[in-house]
Amino acid sequence: MQNNVLDYLNESLERVPDKIAYADDEVSLTFSDVKRIMDSVGTGLLNKGCKREPVIVFMKKSPNTIATFFGVINAGCYYVPIDSEMPATRINLILDNCKPRVIICDESTVGIAEGFDYKADIVLFSDIVNTNPDYEALALVRKKAIDADPIYIVFTSGSTGVPKGVCACHRSVIDYIEQLSETLGFNEDTIFGNQTPLYFDACLKELYPTLKFGATTYLIPHSYFMFPVKLVEYINEHQINTVCWVVSALTMISAFATFDTVKPTTLRTIAFGSEVFPIKQFRLWREACPEAKFFNLYGPTEGTGMCCYYPVTREFADDEVIPVGFPFKNTEIMLLKDDNTLAEPGEQGEICIRGTSVTLGYYNNPEKQARPTYKIRLTQLTRKSSIVQVILATSTNTASLYSTPVRISR
Repeated sequence: MQNNVLDYLNESLERVPDKIAYADDEVSLTFSDVKRIMDSVGTGLLNKGCKREPVIVFMKKSPNTIATFFGVINAGCYYVPIDSEMPATRINLILDNCKPRVIICDESTVGIAEGFDYKADIVLFSDIVNTNPDYEALALVRKKAIDADPIYIVFTSGSTGVPKGVCACHRSVIDYIEQLSETLGFNEDTIFGNQTPLYFDACLKELYPTLKFGATTYLIPHSYFMFPVKLVEYINEHQINTVCWVVSALTMISAFATFDTVKPTTLRTIAFGSEVFPIKQFRLWREACPEAKFFNLYGPTEGTGMCCYYPVTREFADDEVIPVGFPFKNTEIMLLKDDNTLAEPGEQGEICIRGTSVTLGYYNNPEKQARPTYKIRLTQLTRKSSIVQVILATSTNTASLYSTPVRISR
């Protein structure tokens, strides 16, 4: 049984060692390159005495950053991504919460890191990547690893209060990637176009399936999202056939009549989430990409990623909302009323998520982790919106609750 996310790389290395795994306009890494960086970074952290602890990865968005994530996992630690785009207050919150001993930077971020109030051992990527791998030490770490070991901490958006560090483990990520890949049909021929930042859980949809299948992920430069025509041309030029984007990134293209100039002819799988897709804009995408399959995805950070999917195979009226859909396999979704009984069709209730993909909880935050309820108030709800509590129950029957606005199709 697979108990480590890095096991995904083994088969891909045997089949396609020289195939591009991750690329942007500056850096292109093959699967062999990823393995080399992963082993060097992992050894460098072991040499510093790092063991089962958070390691901050403060680098610009790059294939090297992704390989560094894997290097942290390779050392038996868990990566905590931060980015220079984040407000200083958010960065300070993360540092105070995680209390890392090591921060890995690149040339573009080291100066900023040196100005942090929080002091840690700042390590340059260009230095640690040249560490001679200690394969014996790395193998020992892997031998002792279990699937409940954490691999990352990502912080929630903070839209419902102070951002909280959600900690996921090997098992939750493996379960999520297995179900997502089966549902959306990823394979070795999949070419992802990444849109989301690397400091949110949304990028998992590309990072780990790429390892699993020997696929390819292009990190689309942020600047292209300000020029819709160039963005679509980029998709076609790189033969990108799969995107898992937030709705606003898709509507930015369709709302500016981009399809009158150029259409994304290579796209075959279009998954979207995080926001409600306006039906008029969705219809434009269906017309522009008639051969593509469309999926609406929903899920919280506390559930590793997406937990529900809806394949959009029918037409929708302008006033309809695309449903949240069905739970992934090995995930149970229940809608409970205030008295903890199941809601009937059409009734409102609490969305309850149960399954292996549920994360370990909030890092170094016992109050939020143990609190039986955590509620907020949201005003100006529409008739198609409601505040629901999401109960995240782990296999050990512990649970944490938080509140989030969710669109529920009537």
